[in-house]
Amino acid sequence: MAVIKAAEFAWPRMEAPDLDQMEEFLTHFGLVRSDRTPDALYMRGTDDHHHLHVTHKGGTKFIGFAYHAADEDDLKRLAKLPGASAIETIDEPGGGKRVRLTEPNGYQIEVVAGQARVEPIKVARDEQNTAREPGRRVGRVMRLGKSPTSIQRIGHGVLSSPRVTETVAWFRETLGMIRSDDVYVGEKDNIIGSFNRLDRGEAYVDHHVFFCNHNTRAGLNHVSYEVQDIDCVFQDHEYIKRLGKYDHMWGIGRHLLGSQVYDYWCDPWGRVHERWADTDRLNAANGGNLLSAEEGFQSQWGDRPPDRFLGHASP
Repeated sequence: MAVIKAAEFAWPRMEAPDLDQMEEFLTHFGLVRSDRTPDALYMRGTDDHHHLHVTHKGGTKFIGFAYHAADEDDLKRLAKLPGASAIETIDEPGGGKRVRLTEPNGYQIEVVAGQARVEPIKVARDEQNTAREPGRRVGRVMRLGKSPTSIQRIGHGVLSSPRVTETVAWFRETLGMIRSDDVYVGEKDNIIGSFNRLDRGEAYVDHHVFFCNHNTRAGLNHVSYEVQDIDCVFQDHEYIKRLGKYDHMWGIGRHLLGSQVYDYWCDPWGRVHERWADTDRLNAANGGNLLSAEEGFQSQWGDRPPDRFLGHASP
């Protein structure tokens, strides 16, 4: 039985040598400044979370992921684990309390409760007519707003690791995640990738909140954010491309596992950030699947993942 069942993905925490450059990239990417201190940057989306991305002034280090607990009782349970911190008051914008843990690759996992909520940012988007529903927008023409379009919320985080089985077991046993899809090469017990979702019982959640991908070295593969609709993915792909400042990693396409329409960009130090729209939603009753890499690592349309993406790890 899992120690707790995490409620939501909260943020990635990383370092950057220049907070101005990081804020510029994340603003072009669709996030909005929530707060900034001389030593740290906190960026948000349009939902009511205080922030969805944390950058400290420093090197280019990936520090770890944070997850929201259901309540403070979860923090009490986690604080009893070997190597866990005591329950700490978070002395930074957004506040709240946390317990800090270390996952098998050495990265910090924060589990937080009681973080401040903020007023959501209202975003006007036109309804899209479809062949099945041609009357969703009538009597008016569609006019898309200017880029960058807004990120709504954080989606998932991905770790590259030489210890896939051990890492996935830790996230399942500690944070209560459950399998959506495991991907193997050769023998079926040779798992090289694992897509895991939150266990919220009957409530439907994203296909995955955590993916672990085999690599010879550990690091951040990417962090992902949901945009308002598929138009936003295409519109801001063209916007970011025209800037001519950032490395495009992969996309646009539609994943097989998760089904997101995706687009991947690198920040100025090579950390990969994904923008996506439309994902499969599952609950605990949906179970999980085991697929070969030939089946699983496909796009429903769009290019196959490039080798430099599959092998990417920002330590």
